[in-house]
Amino acid sequence: MRKRGDAPDAVSPDRLRRALVKLGAFIVVAIFVVTLLPGLGGLRSQFAQARPAWIAVGCALEMLSALSYVLAFRIVFCTRMSWRTSYKIAMAEEGADSLLPVGGAGGLALGAWALRRGGMPASEIAHKSVAFFLLTSVANVATLVLLGAGLATRVLPGYAGVPLAVVPAAVAAGAIVATLAVGRLTRRIETRMKSKAERSRFTRIVPTLRATTDGINEAVRLLRQGEPLLLIGLVGYMLFDVLVLWASFRALGFAPELTIVWIAYLIGQLGNLIPLPGGIGGVELGLIGTLVLYGVPVVPATAAVLIYRVIELWIPAAFGLIAFVQLRALLRREPDPIDLCEPGEVVEIAAQGPEIAEPAT
Repeated sequence: MRKRGDAPDAVSPDRLRRALVKLGAFIVVAIFVVTLLPGLGGLRSQFAQARPAWIAVGCALEMLSALSYVLAFRIVFCTRMSWRTSYKIAMAEEGADSLLPVGGAGGLALGAWALRRGGMPASEIAHKSVAFFLLTSVANVATLVLLGAGLATRVLPGYAGVPLAVVPAAVAAGAIVATLAVGRLTRRIETRMKSKAERSRFTRIVPTLRATTDGINEAVRLLRQGEPLLLIGLVGYMLFDVLVLWASFRALGFAPELTIVWIAYLIGQLGNLIPLPGGIGGVELGLIGTLVLYGVPVVPATAAVLIYRVIELWIPAAFGLIAFVQLRALLRREPDPIDLCEPGEVVEIAAQGPEIAEPAT
């Protein structure tokens, strides 16, 4: 029987620990292959001349990216949560996304579990999760449009042929339009099904449609409000991660235009959708292939991507696992759910300071 405060099986501590061990084993194997396999002399030479100072800069930038995620998470889900609680939930999500082969769903599942244990209604968690997913994607999509337009018109530095600049921008713009259209469509479908739901097989579909619609509307509302901290969190989450890849090139003494690194990053990260732990394999191939497509030589591109991926996976994984252990201990200590985001009394939580709690009914 699962104990109070235990996470669901999909994001259980044992599974996260096994994933961390697998990630470490994969990196060891990769180092062994690069070190000993014939024909990789150029790659070994690149690693031999890597400058540790730039790698340290990359690690610091990755931490700033993770902290930006925490900031955006808190603004979207609940500004009444303590910063410590926000950090533990959001950083644990980051760790789960780095370790679990679920294309980002592991982090959302872990966050949903923690918020539900904290007293937030399931319907609110559902639509805020949709909104948060969209908002963390919107910076990437909007930037892809701007970069593509800027490279195509030569306003931005860096060379990319017109097709390589225009096509990604057009696809990204189409994704924005399609998302808004989905919001309207799901609202209409939900309205039609609602009257039939109680006596039909569509009963379970209606809440999903409602969460999708409300989530899209919530994301649009938050963007229209222009909350500075939310915008800083969303942009910082993406920008600092891009700069980790840029710093990885600098560590090797190679300096492609930031705009080229940026647009290749946005396209190559689609490999993260492949259901592999941390997107391992898919992201590397996506990033290297896209960088080469945009004119970056294959050897420095491969070396920089491998350095970037070690930093991008290990920083969130290590800090996320610590945050998850702390979060689980917090939830186990509390005998009653804490309403983190509903009006209520301020109560003192052992070793945690003030939290918002509803009176028991």
